Amino acid sequence: MTTALTVAGFDPTGGAGLQADIKAFHAHGVYALSVASSITAQNTLGVSDVYAVSPEIFERQLSVLLSDITPDTVKTGILPTADIVEILDRYIRKYNLKNLVIDPVTVSTSGKTMTEAGVPEAVKQKLLPLCECFTPNISEAALYSGMDIKTEADIDVAARLLREFGVKTVIITGGQGFTSATDTFYGGAEFIRMETPLKPGTYHGTGCLYSGAIAANLAKGMTMLESVRLAKEFVTNAIDTRAIYPGGGMAILDV
Repeated sequence: MTTALTVAGFDPTGGAGLQADIKAFHAHGVYALSVASSITAQNTLGVSDVYAVSPEIFERQLSVLLSDITPDTVKTGILPTADIVEILDRYIRKYNLKNLVIDPVTVSTSGKTMTEAGVPEAVKQKLLPLCECFTPNISEAALYSGMDIKTEADIDVAARLLREFGVKTVIITGGQGFTSATDTFYGGAEFIRMETPLKPGTYHGTGCLYSGAIAANLAKGMTMLESVRLAKEFVTNAIDTRAIYPGGGMAILDV
C-alpha cells in the first residue's frame, strides 16, 4: 500500500490544509496519513485565527504514528512554530523519511500571518536540506531567498538561492503578469516554465492541492518532473471543473 503523510493545519471549510492534502492523496490513489500542526478558525472569506498545536501533542502524534507506519512521502503545510519544525526534523531523520515536499505556508490569501517569526529560518536550517521539492509562491520565495522578486530573471535567481539550502527541486509558483499562471521548475540544470491560462476568481487551497498532488505522485514512484507536470494538470482541471461556492467568498475545489 502506498501512503503519504501530511503535516498541516486543520481547515474547517475542508478546502485547504490537512483536508485538501487528504483529498489530493485520495484522488491519486494514495492512502492518506495526517498529523495536525495547528487548528485554524476560517471560512471562505478568510482566516480569523491560527492556534498552534502544543509541541507535546505534536510530537506524540508523530511518535505513535511513525512507530507503526512509514509513509512513502511527507508533505508539509503550516508549520506554525520553530519548536514544531525542530520536532519534525528529528522524526524525519530518526525514521529516514523520504520524498519531503514543503509548501511553506506563511500568509493566507486573505492576509493572515500563519507562522511565528522564527519559522522561515528554522525551516531553512532544519528542513530544506532534507527537502525533495520546495513549492513557494512569489511572496514566499521572496521571504525565503531574502530578495525582491519582480521579473522572470528574479525568479531564476531566487530559485538558485533557495536550492543552495539543500533543496533538490524548487518550484516557484504563480509566475509574473496577469495573462497566465506560470510555475518555474528548477532542479539544478535548466529552468522549465509550466504555463496555463490565468483563471478568473479566487480559489481556496490551490497551493495545498498542488503540493499534495506532487507528493502523491512521488509516493507512486514518478520522477520529479512528471510528478509536477501531472500535479499542475490536476489543479488546473479542478479549477475548470470542480469549483464550488459553499460560502460567500473564495471557491473551494471539490476534488
